[in-house]
Amino acid sequence: EGFERLAEAAHARNLGIILDIVPNHTAFVLENDWLCDVLRHGEHSRFAPYFDIDWRAGPLVLPLLPEPIGIMLDRGDFSASDGFWVFEGVKVPLAAEGPQQANGRDDLLALHAQQHWRLHHWELERDGITHRRFFNVTALIGMRVEDPSVFTATHALIVDLVRSGLVDGLRVDHIDGLADPKAYLERLAAVVPDIPIWVEKILVGRENLDPEWKTIGTTGYEAARLIAQLLTDVDGMETLDAHWRDYTGISKPFSEALAIAKRDIMHNELAAELHQLVGLAAAALADDPAVEAGPEGLREAITGLLSGMRQYRTYIDASGASAADRQLIEAVVDQTGGGLRSTRILERLAEHLVTPRTQADQKLATRLQQVSGALLAKAQEDTAGFRWTRYLAANEVGAEPDEATIQDDEANAFLAGRRTSEMTLTSTHDTKRSEDSRMRLVAISHQPEAFNRLVRNADRLAPAALSPRWRWYIVQSVLALWGEAPGELEERLREHNRKAMREAKIDSFWTRPHSETEAAADAFSDALSAHWRKNAPQDLDRIIETGEALSLAQLALKCLLPGFPDIYRGGEGAFFALTDPDNRRPVDWQALAGLSETDGFAGQKAALTRILLALRRDEPDFFTNASAEIDRSRGLCLRRKAGGRTLVMTFGTDIEGMSIWHSGAGDGALTIAWL
Repeated sequence: EGFERLAEAAHARNLGIILDIVPNHTAFVLENDWLCDVLRHGEHSRFAPYFDIDWRAGPLVLPLLPEPIGIMLDRGDFSASDGFWVFEGVKVPLAAEGPQQANGRDDLLALHAQQHWRLHHWELERDGITHRRFFNVTALIGMRVEDPSVFTATHALIVDLVRSGLVDGLRVDHIDGLADPKAYLERLAAVVPDIPIWVEKILVGRENLDPEWKTIGTTGYEAARLIAQLLTDVDGMETLDAHWRDYTGISKPFSEALAIAKRDIMHNELAAELHQLVGLAAAALADDPAVEAGPEGLREAITGLLSGMRQYRTYIDASGASAADRQLIEAVVDQTGGGLRSTRILERLAEHLVTPRTQADQKLATRLQQVSGALLAKAQEDTAGFRWTRYLAANEVGAEPDEATIQDDEANAFLAGRRTSEMTLTSTHDTKRSEDSRMRLVAISHQPEAFNRLVRNADRLAPAALSPRWRWYIVQSVLALWGEAPGELEERLREHNRKAMREAKIDSFWTRPHSETEAAADAFSDALSAHWRKNAPQDLDRIIETGEALSLAQLALKCLLPGFPDIYRGGEGAFFALTDPDNRRPVDWQALAGLSETDGFAGQKAALTRILLALRRDEPDFFTNASAEIDRSRGLCLRRKAGGRTLVMTFGTDIEGMSIWHSGAGDGALTIAWL
C-alpha cells in the first residue's frame, strides 16, 4: 500500500519509478522461506530447482558455525527439538522425514548425518561450499533464472508491479552473474515489453555492449570513467606518477599488481569456485582422446584462463562462441600459455569452451563465465585498487587505474556510439569515492607539486609501522573527506582505513585483522586531520579550490553529454564520501531542499543542478538529436550541435555567447552557453 501511494504521488508529479531488480541471487539465510523448505525436504523440495546447488557434491553445506562442529558438540552448544537444530539463537529446519529432536552428543551427531544439509565452521567456505554464491559472499545464493519456471516464480511480483502501472522501468543488477544474460533479457522483455530496461554492466577498456541485448543501455559506469579521464590533467598526471614512485618505491605497472591480485583471490576468496571449475573441466575433458588431464594440470589451466581474462566475461552459449569471444579466448591462451609447464590442457579446454559439444562442455563454459566476472571485480576493484595507490580517482568501478587520461579522438569515438537512453552516473552505492571526493583527487593531477608537499610534510606525523604506500593513500583519503564535521571526520576515516587495509590483503585481512598496522593508519589519519584543522596549508586550500571547480565541470558534463544524468541520493549538493558504507549514510532532505539558495560550493552545485535539469526538460529534441564533440586544444570544450544550434560547455577558457552559467576564472572557469 505504501508503494502504491509512492507511485501515485510520483506519477502525479510526472515522475517515473525505476525498480532495481536482482535476478542473480537471494539471501542464503534462514529467513528465506524457499531455502528453509529446501533444508527440510532437500532435492525433493519444489524449490530445490530454484537455487544453484550442486547436489552431486553431497548435502547442502551451511558454513555457519563459529567453531568446528566437534568442539561445539563436546561443549554442548547444540540442541534439537520441535523440528529445529538450535545453536546460539540460530534455528535450522530438520529434515521432514526424520526425527524432530535428539539428546546427547551421539544422538545429535547421528541426527546431523541424516539431514539434507551439513553444518561446518565458516572457514570451510574456501573449500567446501555446494551453492553458487555472489562473488565470494557465501550469504548470497545464486538463483537458476535460466529455468523458465524459476524465472516466472522469481519475477511474479516484478511483472505484476509493471503491468499494474506502478513501475515505469527496470534496472537489472549484476547482469554478468547470470548463466545467459542475452537470453535472460529476451525473456524479461517478452513479459514486460513496453518499458525501458537498463543493465548494470561493467564495460572494460574498449569493450562494447552487445547490440543484440534487449536493453536500452547500461547504468553508466563507463561514462563516469570518461568524465574523470577528461578532467584529469595529462602533464600533471605524469608528474604525480613520478612523485608516487619515488615516494613509495613502487615500480611495477598496475597490470602486474592486478595479475598478482587475481592469483591471490583465486587461491583464497574464490578457492571454492576454483575447486568446482577443476571438477567441471575434468568432466568436459573426460572423453577427449587428445589429452590426459590430472587435477594439477587442470588447476593450472583454469587458473591461466581466469587470470588472463581482461574483461568481466565472455558470452558463450549452446551455439558456441561469437567471433569476438573466440578472439578473446585465443588471446588469453596466447598470453598465459608461455608461463605454463604445458599448454596442451589449456588449449584443449579453450577448444571445448568456444565450441561446446556436450552438456559437460556447456556447464564448464557457463560456470567459468560467471566466475571470471567475480574474479575481476574482487581482484581489481576490491584488492589491487587498494594496493596500487597512485591516483585513487582512477581506482573506480569500471575504470582503469593505469588509464587515468584519454585522447580526444578516443573520447569522441565513444560519444559517437552512445545512445541518448544510456545513464551517466558519477556516484552510486558502489563507487569507491563519491563524485565530489573524486574531483578532489582529480585536482591533485592539476596540483601535483602541492599534493607531493602535503604528503612529504605529513611524514613526520606517521608512525614508523605505516608504509609509504599507505601514507600516500591516507593523505588522499583525508583530502577526499576534508571539511566534514570534526570527530565525525576522524571516525569515518578510521572505518575506511580498516576497510581499505583489509581489502588490500597485504598487512591485514577480514579474517585476521592486524591491529598494530590498522592502529598506525588510524593514528596517522587522526594526526593529519588535527594538523590541517589547526593550520591548513596553502597547498590544501589550492587543491580544495581546484576540486570545487572540477566538481562543477563534472556536473555539467554529466548533464550535457549524450545520455541522461543519474543523480545519486544527496548528490544534488556537495557530496563527500568514501566507499560503502560511508556513501550510504542518511541524507538531510530538508537541508537539501533549500540548498540552491545558499552560498558556497554546495549552493553553487545545487543551483547548477537545477539549471541543467531545467535545460534538459525545456530542450528535449535538442538533447535527443545533438551531436557531441570534445576538444581540448585550449582547455576542455564540449560542443553539441543540432538544427543549426550549438550548445557549448568550456572549462578553463572563456567563450562569447548567450550564457546559461558562468563561474570561476582562469583555469577554473566553467561556462555553458548557446552560440
